[in-house]
Amino acid sequence: MSWGPWQILLVLAIILILFGGKKLPELAHSLGKSLGEFKKGKEEGDKATAMPEMTAEKAEPKQISDPKPVTPEVVG
Repeated sequence: MSWGPWQILLVLAIILILFGGKKLPELAHSLGKSLGEFKKGKEEGDKATAMPEMTAEKAEPKQISDPKPVTPEVVG
């Protein structure tokens, strides 16, 4: 079922009645702002997944010059 002009006008009238004339610009502004933040986050996520990740096989182990022996601690 497609939306005709009468259905769209009815939905817009209900929204206008529910939110009032003063709240509609604020609602549209916050909706636009949140959409922009969503797109920005999506782009950052796409960039992060496109970068190659370091895996355990590629990472070089760190050399420890003077390791300390691990001794159990006695509580008593």
